[in-house]
Order: sequence, then structure tokens, then C-alpha cells
Amino acid sequence: MKRKGLVRVEVQARKEDVALVRGIAAGLADPAREAEIRAVLREVVPSLAPGSLKALLAAAPLEGVDVERPRDLGRVIEL
Repeated sequence: MKRKGLVRVEVQARKEDVALVRGIAAGLADPAREAEIRAVLREVVPSLAPGSLKALLAAAPLEGVDVERPRDLGRVIEL
């Protein structure tokens, strides 16, 4: 496997998706289909390595999500 550039990957998937995941893996390992499958997957699956939390949040679809919150000045402490 190492000579072919392959590594073993463990994933958890729903029972109904097992055949799909195996099919994707088989397609990516097939030199005749790998480029096409990889291109399609890159279009529909976001990158899982954004580089940082800041980049991940910047790429998140936040339209319509209220991200404002009231400023918390803490509590009053009486001595």
C-alpha cells in the first residue's frame, strides 16, 4: 500500500452510507476515475483544513444568524 501511495483511513458512517463511502474510496483509488471523482468531491465537500478557527468562522455561512450579544460588564461587587 505504501508503495502505491495509499494509507489506511478509519471513518465512522451511518449504516446506509457504508456502500457510498466504500464506493468513493474505490473511485479515488482507481487511476481511471480518480481525477473526475476528486473534482466533483471538491465542488461539494468543503475543505476540512481551513488553517485556523478564524478562517473557519470567516468561511461559515452566517447569513440570517444573529451573532450579536449584549455586552456583559460583570457583576457589581460591594465591599
